[in-house]
Amino acid sequence: MQRAQPAPSKSKSQRKEKTPPEVPNIIVDNERNIQYEKGKFLGKGGFAHCYEITNKASGEVLAGKVVPKHLLVKQYQRDKMAQEVQIHRNLSHRNVVKLFHFFEDRLNVYITLELCPRRSLMELHKRRKAVTEPEARYFTYQVVEGVLYLHDLKIVHRDLKLGNLFLNDELQVKIGDFGLATTVETDERKRTLCGTPNYIAPEVLNKMGHSFEVDIWAVGCILYILLFGHPPFESKTLEETYSRIKHNNYTIPTSASSTSSQLIRQLLHPDPERRPIAKAVIRDRFFKTGFMPDRLPVSCLTMIPHFNDNGVAEGNEATSESTDQNPTQKDFNRNSNAPTHRISGNTERERAHRMAVEATFRQPTDCYLSQLHAQVEELLLKASTDIDEREAALETYQSPEALPIFWISKWVDYSDKYGIGYQLCDNSVGVLFNDNTRIVLDTAGNQLTYIEKNNKEHYFNMEHATPVSLKKKITLLQYFRSYMNDHLLKAGERVSQRAGDDLARLPTLRVWFRTKSAIVLHFINGTVQINFFT
Repeated sequence: MQRAQPAPSKSKSQRKEKTPPEVPNIIVDNERNIQYEKGKFLGKGGFAHCYEITNKASGEVLAGKVVPKHLLVKQYQRDKMAQEVQIHRNLSHRNVVKLFHFFEDRLNVYITLELCPRRSLMELHKRRKAVTEPEARYFTYQVVEGVLYLHDLKIVHRDLKLGNLFLNDELQVKIGDFGLATTVETDERKRTLCGTPNYIAPEVLNKMGHSFEVDIWAVGCILYILLFGHPPFESKTLEETYSRIKHNNYTIPTSASSTSSQLIRQLLHPDPERRPIAKAVIRDRFFKTGFMPDRLPVSCLTMIPHFNDNGVAEGNEATSESTDQNPTQKDFNRNSNAPTHRISGNTERERAHRMAVEATFRQPTDCYLSQLHAQVEELLLKASTDIDEREAALETYQSPEALPIFWISKWVDYSDKYGIGYQLCDNSVGVLFNDNTRIVLDTAGNQLTYIEKNNKEHYFNMEHATPVSLKKKITLLQYFRSYMNDHLLKAGERVSQRAGDDLARLPTLRVWFRTKSAIVLHFINGTVQINFFT
């Protein structure tokens, strides 16, 4: 956790805090007679380091928070640790990290916690910067539900931030790290200066006394960061950041929807008495009128998810890209009639989905380039120190875009005339044409994606009019689809779908070649598939 005060120069004792604790490979909870095997390093904050630990008897995998006893020498430090455990241990809510047990040995104090394998919203923010409005709505709503639960129990978290909002495998948000949490009565005001600079409320800085409203302010900062990619009051110096917070000096981009901007202004109101309570936030129009997905795919940790717009045609008219020849029926054994799907007449639902699609593609095309350049430059200039910490940090940059796994289960090589047609394991179909354009049709045969040679994407609904310029290619796609369904066996074993997999963006075939012994297929997401001929 990070205190609000400016950081002084590092003393010897402070540098000591960075040293990983001495943790045995087998951690023993003598009181409950449980042995845990220490696994990979998960992260650190304040005095604590976190590791993945496995119950040797049951095989259950948990997170183990480890605090060296030599860092708890002062009474206030021990009291603070005891208060954190006392507040956290009795909490039980789907949006709060579960604390299981608390024990110690000769060297350390241990807290066993619910494991959140997908790390936190901070890692998502580092990779994605701004997310789409439906995603922001999905994550923020869960945060508010957790905050409402805490406030009903008279608990103020006081350190809500992206790094303390953890994600499980279902991308469910879990509020964690109760190191600064406190309990308050309705009219009580706390005076401690605490929090994280980019999220700290003005009443804390002004030492006016604070209560539940500081969490509401933090939710406003979180929503702002998710939508726009940076904190609302962020500046080059801590002093300037605090000045901007005190003067409520921030701007909302013009690209923001009216409901999101209105909610942010309410949450970041300089007067804590005029901020809405958690119960009012959860009923806000931002959550009620816009599209909010029931779930998200793990791939959204690194890439924008594809939202099915249920009949709302989006995208500009595709430019004309001619094929080698006009497709003819005799080129294939059978033609296909793509299945038809009725469109819901619910105009409110259509409007919400339209908003989702528009929000999905509102991101600037170069929003990651400057950040990527800065990160590479910093990496090249930085001296090779703290190798252990850096190796541990590599765990943060696993590639969840490989989940869910897609592979080509059928293909037809017609590259002498048109290109290669293929069917993915989820029964969606695509064609990589000889002119390097690509087309993909989803499993239902409803949502069509066309990708130009320059990688510009266009989205259409097969129930609506599609561009005349794409008629030949759509016909070819249907021919390929019909032929594969009628004449080819599906390759690959069944893999059970995970919740949210249907929202993942379908990978397209980037390049391929075949030899006498195998066909090699390279997807746009980096996956390489090799099928050997027998």
